[in-house]
Amino acid sequence: MSTPPSHLLIVPDLGQLSRRSLLKGLLVGGATMGALAACAPSSSSPTASGSAGVGADTGAEIDLVTIALPGSLSSLDVNTEAGIFNYYVAAIAQEGLLQVEPDGTLTPALAKEWKRVDASTYVFTLRTDAKFADGTPVTVDDVLYSIEKARDPKASPGTSWAWAGVDAVTQTGADEITIALSAPNVAFEWNPTAAGALFVTSKAFFEKVGTLGTAQSLILGSGPYKATAFQPDSYAEFERVDTWWGGVPKVKKVRFEFISDENARLLARRSGDVDLAFSVPIGQLDQWKSVAGTRIETASDRSWAGILFDVTVAPFDDQHVRTAIALACNRKDIVDGVLAGNGEVALGLPAPAVLATAVPESDARTLLGTIPQYDFDLDAAKAELAKSSVPGGFTVEWTYPNSGPQLGRAAQVIAADLAKIGITVNVVEQPLEQWLASIGDGVHGLSYMWYFPTTGDPGELVGYLLGEGNPGKFTDDTVAAKLTAANAETDPATRVAAIIAANAAAAQKVAQVPLWWGVSSTAVDKSLGLTDYGSFFFVGPWGSRLYAAA
Repeated sequence: MSTPPSHLLIVPDLGQLSRRSLLKGLLVGGATMGALAACAPSSSSPTASGSAGVGADTGAEIDLVTIALPGSLSSLDVNTEAGIFNYYVAAIAQEGLLQVEPDGTLTPALAKEWKRVDASTYVFTLRTDAKFADGTPVTVDDVLYSIEKARDPKASPGTSWAWAGVDAVTQTGADEITIALSAPNVAFEWNPTAAGALFVTSKAFFEKVGTLGTAQSLILGSGPYKATAFQPDSYAEFERVDTWWGGVPKVKKVRFEFISDENARLLARRSGDVDLAFSVPIGQLDQWKSVAGTRIETASDRSWAGILFDVTVAPFDDQHVRTAIALACNRKDIVDGVLAGNGEVALGLPAPAVLATAVPESDARTLLGTIPQYDFDLDAAKAELAKSSVPGGFTVEWTYPNSGPQLGRAAQVIAADLAKIGITVNVVEQPLEQWLASIGDGVHGLSYMWYFPTTGDPGELVGYLLGEGNPGKFTDDTVAAKLTAANAETDPATRVAAIIAANAAAAQKVAQVPLWWGVSSTAVDKSLGLTDYGSFFFVGPWGSRLYAAA
């Protein structure tokens, strides 16, 4: 079940761990025991603002666009480091067989056409005019080699999850590749994209450098830009090429500055040192809006923030403990206060905007309303904890990434309420990479999950958090059966119903505690236009969609 909708994806197998976009995130929701009342969203679902009011394309070329990331990268290779910003950076230089458009639809990339023979067999016909940034042609061998690398758990821990259900990848024609799955998965076609789990690289280049994504070896792809410089945790630079089958971009050079301190990012924009900034923090939105020559582009990012439990770590292996925590989360107050309304209370895992790629959003909301909810009730939470293996309470560390300050503020709010029932929570900020490494590490029983789907698959997040190999080690026969049914179901509405049923069954066991579905705000210089800006804008060849606005 995995679909890229937020991306949720190019749908990964619901039984597979969906990697990536993390900031895809963490903290998930719980189920209640007793009366389960559906909690209505605190606000209507946010939609993309697009680029309303932006001037027309002047046709002028742009020498340099500088982008400020709210975190750092230690590698340019998504196969080895798969955070959401790794995806954004790699997307301007590397491609998969297919690509995700800004509106979440799938279109050709290195494959000029594709077809699903049945729910277990996919055939891709490669374009013959594709070249790598070094001028060499993209061949079937390059694609097969890249897929082989992506499937290897040791070489590609960030993407191999998406290929676990693949039985065979073979050349079946001069320019044709057939992928056979070991079990039906109608969402698989989202995987062989640069928003999913495939970044095609020249076999010769890989064999020459050995390791991709370092300051010495960089990355090589067939997209509109080539990597020219990279200093881990500092910056990365890309220059346009004339070898891309899609044409030559207007922007000559793109530079990414890794600025973890939000005040420093804001100052860099005020001084004119950056032209675009990803994920502007909610608490600073007004300050960013006040910067001369700046506009804010806002869109549903299909993200999910919630509490993730590792059910193999005590005392979170006790459902009474998980339920107590779920009941102690005042989700509405967090959305209204911490997020200032920039989001909505999450009723389950997939956001309405994600399910809306398959069914009308009104139907999606009705289905989400059938998932068990845990209304804020400290008396009930305390009573639940009294039934657990730790009736007197306990102490636990809860970490969050420095790129998500709102996560920290929400954790402090929840920690204050948990203290009232006897649970002491030490909230700790960590660098993004360190936080990512702690998820599902077998030590942290209480974690945040901040997940940004990169595809349009309605089942992406459910597959990641409930499927085989999920980071919380959660298992349930009913959930597994529903996910298997969803993977084989070709009717969109029936598939979504199976996805929701799996989510509901997991909520009964309080596998996670959903907190909110989010929106993302991008700060952009008013002289810079973004063609077809939308929720999936930054997981495709977005560098080619920048232009000088009148």
